[in-house]
Amino acid sequence: MAEFGVGLDKEKALTDKMLELGVRSGDIQEHFVRSSGPGGQNVNKTSTCVYLKHIPTGIEVKCQQERSQALNRYRGRQLLLQKIETLILGKRSAEQQRIEKIRRQKRRRSRRAKLKMLEAKRRHSEKKLLRSSGRQLSDI
Repeated sequence: MAEFGVGLDKEKALTDKMLELGVRSGDIQEHFVRSSGPGGQNVNKTSTCVYLKHIPTGIEVKCQQERSQALNRYRGRQLLLQKIETLILGKRSAEQQRIEKIRRQKRRRSRRAKLKMLEAKRRHSEKKLLRSSGRQLSDI
């Protein structure tokens, strides 16, 4: 039986990730609190929300995405490992790569690339003008 209520392959992937980052189960402090929001009687009677704290780094995570405590424990650990990975790996982490990609997309175009793009737009608008009114380019 899986400890977190997920498949053995997912649980193994989680433990592998913990080993890779050097996080021990003993370093994680775990508390359960009552969830809030939708979920009805189950949420009101049981403590399904999980609060995790990684003692060496001081990173804290609270997870109440699911109705079951076991799944929240699993998801909470995933979130905690993501945050620890971002802290440890810094620039190489997936989160940093995503931010870097957005930065590259927002970067200003070079003057030559901008001129080329504007020229293509101008040609396209001329083409559309000719389509709509039946006019010739010489009429413009």
